[in-house]
Amino acid sequence: MLVLPQLGIVLGAAAIDSINPCAIGVLILMVSVVLGQGGSPSRLLKVGAAYIFAIFATYLIAGLGLIYFFSNIPIVLAEYLSIGVGMLVITAGILEVKDFFWYGKGMSLQIPKKYADKIHSWSTTNKSIWGVMMLGAFVAAVELPCTGAPYLAILTILRIDFTIWAFMLLLLYNFVFVLPLIVILVMVASGTKISSVSKWKEESKGNMRLAMGLMFVSLGWILILIANGTINFG
Repeated sequence: MLVLPQLGIVLGAAAIDSINPCAIGVLILMVSVVLGQGGSPSRLLKVGAAYIFAIFATYLIAGLGLIYFFSNIPIVLAEYLSIGVGMLVITAGILEVKDFFWYGKGMSLQIPKKYADKIHSWSTTNKSIWGVMMLGAFVAAVELPCTGAPYLAILTILRIDFTIWAFMLLLLYNFVFVLPLIVILVMVASGTKISSVSKWKEESKGNMRLAMGLMFVSLGWILILIANGTINFG
């Protein structure tokens, strides 16, 4: 059975992963479009909820698929898998920290421009609930390889003993991941100016990257320590 150290790691990783500039930016753009078209608060909540649910569901399905894949890797290779994932997460963290100081220089964890342009186009033209859900699923799918390092680390830990408790932690991770989106949606529907939210997002972008980078490095190192037996959660 999973114990509290795993719970703390899951919550910490999910909290940092939730500071996701892309998912937040798309939500802000969609909300702006709905408000610009004279949409009511109820319409705003429906559109936003569909987008958020699609992200939640896509991440959850991807997580279950990866856990199934990891679980079928021979035990003799499991330690090397965990170490490899840990090193990958650390590398992602270093890139995020680099972007805090030298954004736009060298390699970065960003959604490719062709996908970013498509997301922007869909955000301003999608009007149906199904269209918005497809947009949310697409955003989750294309950003997972770029910002999913902590999720990959958590999946590597949870697959060790994937019981019902581990599944509950997976659900918790994904809920915390979309929680900032829920908060932003409720705030705007309650009267907060979208310009204020957009300004906060732009001003916080650098700090988001720094926080994510430091967390990635810490999480990757923890994963390596778990793999070699230095940390054992029982």
